[in-house]
Amino acid sequence: MAGDTITAPHPASRTLSRAARDLGLTRGEFDLAVDLGRIRTVPDEGGGGCRVTRAEIDLLCSEQGFPESLRDSVRVVGTREGAAVMEVPATRFTRLARLGLVTPVRFYLNRYRAVVWLYRAAELRQFAAGKDNAHLLSGRTPGELRSRLEAGLALRARDWRGRHLGFLLRRADGPWERAGAVAALLELTQIAEIAEDPYERTHLLRFRPGPPVHGAPGSPAALLAERIMTADDPDEVGRLRGDLTRALAAAREHRPVPRPLPAPVIARSARSHGAPPPTRPERSRGGLLVRLLGRKGRRCEGYKALKSPSCTTDTSSRPFTS
Repeated sequence: MAGDTITAPHPASRTLSRAARDLGLTRGEFDLAVDLGRIRTVPDEGGGGCRVTRAEIDLLCSEQGFPESLRDSVRVVGTREGAAVMEVPATRFTRLARLGLVTPVRFYLNRYRAVVWLYRAAELRQFAAGKDNAHLLSGRTPGELRSRLEAGLALRARDWRGRHLGFLLRRADGPWERAGAVAALLELTQIAEIAEDPYERTHLLRFRPGPPVHGAPGSPAALLAERIMTADDPDEVGRLRGDLTRALAAAREHRPVPRPLPAPVIARSARSHGAPPPTRPERSRGGLLVRLLGRKGRRCEGYKALKSPSCTTDTSSRPFTS
C-alpha cells in the first residue's frame, strides 16, 4: 500500500536460529556463546530482535579447530561430569562450588524441582590446571575453608547471579536497560525504596528482565527460579542497591521519564493556542418540571379522547328496544 514502508532484513545477516544451525550449535549453546561474547549480534532493523551478520559467521567458521573449538567453549556439565573433568570426587567438586571457587553458568530444575547447576567445562579444566589450585584438588581441605562450609556457606546462587547480571548488562542497549538489569536481582520493595517516584518506578520495571523460564508463571518451579534470581546476601544486596542508584542517576540524565501534564497546564496550553476552555452544557432551569408536566398533559389528553363520543360507540344508531 502507498505510504507503508517495510524494512526488509539485511541480506547479509541471519536470524539467531539460522545462525545456530550454520555454526552447528544447539540454541542453548548459541545463546551461551552470545552471553559469553563469543558470537556478536547486531540489532534487526525491522524490529525483530537481534541477528548475526554473515561476516561474523564466516569469521567463526574460519577459526582453527572449528566447529569443535566453538562447541567446546560453550560445553556445560553438571556436578558428576564436572568432577570427572577436574579428576576429583563429586563431593570435593561440590565443596569447591559451595566455596565459590568454581562458578555455575546455568541452572535448571529437574522433575523433582531440585536445582541442577551447570558449569563450563573449559573453566573447570583451566581451574584444575592451575598450579595454585593443586592443594584444593587433593588432600585435606584447608581449615579456614572447612569452617566456612561447616557454617553453611553456599555461594553457588550468588555467584550465578553475578555472572547472569554480566550477561544482562552485555545485552542492554541503553541506560534504562542497564538500570533494569540491575533491578532484576532486587526485590520489588527494595526497588521502591530507591525509585520512590511512581512514574520512574513503572518505567524502570518495563526494562527489568524476569528470571529464566522454568515452568508456568506462579508454579512452584517458577517461584523457585525467582527466589534464585533475587539477591538475599546482605553484602550483595547493599552492592546492588548502590549500583541501581548510580544506574538510575545515569538513566535520568540520559532520558527523563515521561510524565502526564497536570490539568491546569493542559488548560493553559489550550488557551495559548486559542482553544476555548471546555465547558459543560447548561441545563435549563425547570427542564425536569416541564418534561414531567408534558407527560402528565399527554396522559390527560389520552384519557379525554377515550371519553369523547368520537372514540366511543354511537348509541344514536342503535334500534330502540323496550
